[in-house]
Amino acid sequence: MIPIKSKEEIEIMREGGKILAEIMKELENNVRPGIVTKELNRLAESLIFKYGATSSFKGYKDPREKHDKPYPSALCTSVNEEIVHAVPSDRILKEGDILSLDLGIFYKGFHSDMAITVPVGKVEPEILRLIKVTKKALKRGVAEIEPGKSIGDIENAVGEYVESQGFNVIRELCGHGIGKELHEEPQILNFGEKGSGPKIKERMVLCIEPMVSMSKWRIKKSKDGFGYETVDGSWVAHFEHTIAVTKNGCEILTTLK
Repeated sequence: MIPIKSKEEIEIMREGGKILAEIMKELENNVRPGIVTKELNRLAESLIFKYGATSSFKGYKDPREKHDKPYPSALCTSVNEEIVHAVPSDRILKEGDILSLDLGIFYKGFHSDMAITVPVGKVEPEILRLIKVTKKALKRGVAEIEPGKSIGDIENAVGEYVESQGFNVIRELCGHGIGKELHEEPQILNFGEKGSGPKIKERMVLCIEPMVSMSKWRIKKSKDGFGYETVDGSWVAHFEHTIAVTKNGCEILTTLK
């Protein structure tokens, strides 16, 4: 069953979403050649504490995973061919890399989740296009969110747009519902058929997160045991927002606007 939030619960999630967006903006501003991803995690942890929240990810055991090891960091830092969930390390970011930052916080009993992909210095034009297409795919998916439509409408909008641009969505990972639990129903793929899946209802809260590969979409586990990366080494971009369904459409909660 897909949880329906009360107006009061959505107001709390709106507060948490704004805090998360503030933290993510600060992290983005610190991405530069020469920094190691562990430094970004330390900054994320200090900012989460500053705002009176806690980490959704650190210590989390993902029930969708085969192992039961808790995630060791507050922030996921996925570089280039890494898709999601890469653990911050001593890896030094270089000019021309791209970095996907994925962060969740727990605030007043509710989770918020957000991801962005950031160029490290100057990147190749086609890499920059990958980032722009992925960000626009998220926008296309969000535009489909309103009561009466279906989860498949979101999935189709994301997948059709990405493929029209010559890229591929990652098919083995997905978005999700969110609230008192980090991962709630429904699962939201980045490809699908219009009209398929559960109907969207007012006061659902959903995480839409296109993950887009420059080439093939097959994935494998990273050496750290938590992250995923493309089998063929294709670079990937990732964007995510936490979104509440409203009476006439939707509201992005993880934004400063």
